[in-house]
Amino acid sequence: MYILYYSPRGKRRSAPHNVRKCPPAAKPFRRPVSESGRNRNAKRDSQKAKQEETQKKKGRGRRPLLSKPVDDVYLTWYYKRPSYNVEEAVGMLKKFQELDFTYPKQFVYINVTLDMELPKKKKVDQFASIVLLPYRFTDETNKVLVFTENEQEAEIARENGAAVVGGVELIKWILEDEIQMDFYIAVPAIIPKLIPLRNKLKRKYPSTRRNSLGHDIPKMLQFFREGLEYTVQDERLIKTRIARLDMPTEQIVANLKTIIEDICKFKPSSAGPFVKKLVIRSSTSEGLLLNLDGLLPEAEKVEEKEEEPAEDDDEEKPVQESIST
Repeated sequence: MYILYYSPRGKRRSAPHNVRKCPPAAKPFRRPVSESGRNRNAKRDSQKAKQEETQKKKGRGRRPLLSKPVDDVYLTWYYKRPSYNVEEAVGMLKKFQELDFTYPKQFVYINVTLDMELPKKKKVDQFASIVLLPYRFTDETNKVLVFTENEQEAEIARENGAAVVGGVELIKWILEDEIQMDFYIAVPAIIPKLIPLRNKLKRKYPSTRRNSLGHDIPKMLQFFREGLEYTVQDERLIKTRIARLDMPTEQIVANLKTIIEDICKFKPSSAGPFVKKLVIRSSTSEGLLLNLDGLLPEAEKVEEKEEEPAEDDDEEKPVQESIST
């Protein structure tokens, strides 16, 4: 192989035979990439591509939702979810039932979303409560056991619908799960003998906080037999039924307001608005978002007052009951 070069006069000449050709430069050594290395590179590239795509989407921005559609048929993701007054919503549920030819006596339910956040990253404890509704919507009653050793009180309890009446002889059967009731009430005279049941019954153990300990047996029995129990689920959600769809609208609204008023009693003084969202539905219908105006009880205005005598400190105050107790 010859190396060509040019003479000063511009003529092309071949190199003399004694000129040796320089060997080509050696390529730098590259370490072979292992399979794990390829996987890491591929993963890094895919993550980078996802990040770039996410940044592009953020840059585009989302158009603000419109307030109210002008037609009956529309794309729901372009508009805010409509909210209704409670009377209007109940009327819509009744109309849905007529159009769908569903069972007219189906139950009406509510889903209440609460704001359980407190200052300093604290939360309101989950709670449970019982409320006596102004209008009953079912013939079902809760099973209530009455603890008493007085024969006269036992007879009054049986006459007012107690499922089981007895004294300390029932402790063994309850500990062995032979007797299981929805609620347990007692008179004050027997409460020291029921201490072995405290860990077993937990929050169902008779106490004055739950109005399950007292002398007025007929009143306690009516409250626990006919009362509606609700519980906070998933840290902030309450699901419960409130009425039947065939009831008058006024009665359904009255039951709803009674439950909301009872829920708001558990709101701490340092918390903001307690009820965040309220949805009503029937057994076969979609959920309708309710307008909270007029449903929530007015916040009590706390005024600074001078110190009052110590006698006022003995007044009863509502006590929040945690589920864990």
